Amino acid sequence: METRAGDPGAFAHFDLSRVDSPAFVVDAARLRANLAILADVRDRAGIKVLAALKAFSMWRVAPLVGEYLDGVCTSGLWEAKLAAEHYSGEIATYCAAYKAQDLPTICQLSDHVIFNSPGQLARFVPEIALARSRGDAFDVGLRINPLHAEGEVPRYDPCAPHSRLGFPVDQLTDEHMEGVDGLHFHTLCEQDFAPLNRTWDALRPRIARYFPQLKWLNFGGGHHITRADYQRDDLVAFLKGVKAETGCEIFLEPGEAVALDAGILVGTVLDTQWNGMRLAITDISATCHMPDVIEAPYRPAMLGERDAPDESGGDVGEGDRVRLGGPSCLAGDVIGDYRLPVPCEPGARFAFLDQAHYSMVKTTTFNGVPLPSIWLWDSESDALERVRSFSYEDFRDRLS
Repeated sequence: METRAGDPGAFAHFDLSRVDSPAFVVDAARLRANLAILADVRDRAGIKVLAALKAFSMWRVAPLVGEYLDGVCTSGLWEAKLAAEHYSGEIATYCAAYKAQDLPTICQLSDHVIFNSPGQLARFVPEIALARSRGDAFDVGLRINPLHAEGEVPRYDPCAPHSRLGFPVDQLTDEHMEGVDGLHFHTLCEQDFAPLNRTWDALRPRIARYFPQLKWLNFGGGHHITRADYQRDDLVAFLKGVKAETGCEIFLEPGEAVALDAGILVGTVLDTQWNGMRLAITDISATCHMPDVIEAPYRPAMLGERDAPDESGGDVGEGDRVRLGGPSCLAGDVIGDYRLPVPCEPGARFAFLDQAHYSMVKTTTFNGVPLPSIWLWDSESDALERVRSFSYEDFRDRLS
């Protein structure tokens, strides 16, 4: 999977020895810059922007997010609780399938409760009525599948054949729309404006007759708005046009764009050996700390890598090419082949770029591999704070 992030920014001048290892380091200044871009798009287009907690839920910076955006979107009960406890603004909750016992609290905490299918919505009509009777104020939304694929990788494409995410729009009827205040669709992954525009062109004729009854349209996430070459002026013009045509409030739910290039993952070489090529075992694990490296798959960019290959994973050449892998027992716990910016020897520090989003929220303690600590750095003031470190007890207490 190609990823076009990896700008080192201020991290090019960060001393990796200032933190322990492994460690996530998030730059508050870069977060502010990303959030300011999103707020500018929001203000110029006259829409609302919600941060997707599924991508970046470092609630230590929730006040910062609240300064710029309109709220957050969540993926179920626990994220909704996190949003209510730490974030300001609106809460939009979508889950592929709700549990009946979770829904009362979700309705209490959320401003928008979005269902994945008309069947699920119909089954929960009594719960919705009960929640509203006790004073909970929330809109009801329905996620639809536009049946227009733009994803580069099928497993990340909500419009791939037989997708479970969203109700196929060609099956949507007037009966399904009873009690629905808004429609939601999410079809993109790290993409430009053009795929969104094409998706809307395909979807619009299928839902135009419902515009008069809708309060809002939610265009989901996957918009790489804060990337330097994203077509933001085109996006603003498009959103203004959709809002004028439909009469609906328009929502975007960027996740990766909030924390794009705002964090690194610092690691240490633990051991080296030779087996047909040079190998290094590190305290960063692909399977435990960067699972998308295996699942996508993709090759994370390294801070300061010498003669770095292109994003397609081209050959880095022989000589000092090193295959980096994690400390777990999984044979496939391999990060990739690199030319380190420092001598490849035990104790050497290095860092991978653009690891604030998705990597932090997906970490595990498989094999007893320790979790990376979490640091907050402000590249403008050089203030550095350890927000959280993890211990054996964190590993032990999640088990039984």
